[in-house]
Amino acid sequence: MKKQTFSASIVMLLAASCGLIVANLYYAQPLVALISKDLNMAPAAAGLLVTMSQAGYGLGLLFVVPTGDMFESRKLIIAITSLGIISLLGAAFAQNSAQFIAASLLIGIGSVAVQIIIPYAAGIAPQEIQGRVVGYVMSGLLLGVMLARPLASIVTELTSWHYIFVISAVILTLLMAVLYKMMPERKPTATMSYGTLLSSMGKMFLTMPVLRRRAVYQAALFSAFSLFWTVVPMYFMGDAYGMTQGHIAIFGLVGAAGVIAAPIGGRIADKGVTKFKSAMAILTAAFGLFLPHLAGGRGTAEALLLAACAVVLDFGAIASQVMGQRVIFSLGAQYRSRVNGVYMAAFFAGGAAGSALGGYVYASYGFYAAMWTGFALPVLAFLYLLTEPKGLYNK
Repeated sequence: MKKQTFSASIVMLLAASCGLIVANLYYAQPLVALISKDLNMAPAAAGLLVTMSQAGYGLGLLFVVPTGDMFESRKLIIAITSLGIISLLGAAFAQNSAQFIAASLLIGIGSVAVQIIIPYAAGIAPQEIQGRVVGYVMSGLLLGVMLARPLASIVTELTSWHYIFVISAVILTLLMAVLYKMMPERKPTATMSYGTLLSSMGKMFLTMPVLRRRAVYQAALFSAFSLFWTVVPMYFMGDAYGMTQGHIAIFGLVGAAGVIAAPIGGRIADKGVTKFKSAMAILTAAFGLFLPHLAGGRGTAEALLLAACAVVLDFGAIASQVMGQRVIFSLGAQYRSRVNGVYMAAFFAGGAAGSALGGYVYASYGFYAAMWTGFALPVLAFLYLLTEPKGLYNK
């Protein structure tokens, strides 16, 4: 099959690839209670089942993604995802918590292929629609994030939690064959050594205020996002509601509505990113996390407000992320993978911290203490944004 150049079908393939690959980070999230029980893990430490995959993802962002500025993209994506496939099988057949945690770490590293795909998509897109293309590819990624939880819940309801990891490994194996046939080659121009490549990333973070600020904003927002999606399934499956995995799946599908923010954010970004637009996205996320507190207790009103929170929080976090990526990809094509690595490393470090923090606060102080903690995170991002100098994105 002849490889295509830039086209709508290539964008759709890249979007689908991002969703299928990144979903592996989130299959365990609604299954934390079941997996930790089966593997004899203490409830207070259960958040590690999610945290380790995100920690692995963060490591991959720092040490693997930058090589996108050195190696041919298609081969690099296939090599990284192959590690993820092997790790998924390791998680499926884990006999104890240590084995599952180790497999989760490697699943995280193997999932960073999506962060090679996104700058690749930006690089092959015409400049005038770059934001929209990034938005569409991000839509696929975010659908993977959102649908992973309900899919894992449904598969577990019908079989057991082991099967979702096996199914994903098979799907990714087929996907790699399609990408090998369809993706146009993209060879970067960088000739520097790996050590020089890595050291340049720290320098970029220190010398590029746009990159630094967007990274901090998204770290706070994704921390809140991960906290919410770690705590709420545990709350719904606890004594307050006693929901099943099937109920959690339906709730996850409701939250997926926030994904429409990605193409909207891309179109907005193509018209220019401003302090005001960024503030609106961050405040939207904060408002979402304030909604559950209006119910004042469990029941139908609380469940509905939590569903609304899921949509509003996701919408704000996603819109901010796409605007941030459009901005950082404009800093220079020659180091697009590296700035994306720095940006997303901060993003997922925040996510890992949010999952761990949410699990701890929920176990120690209760559900509403966890929700207030989540609310505080975008508020801190907004306060930092208020210090942003005028004209930052036009420099």
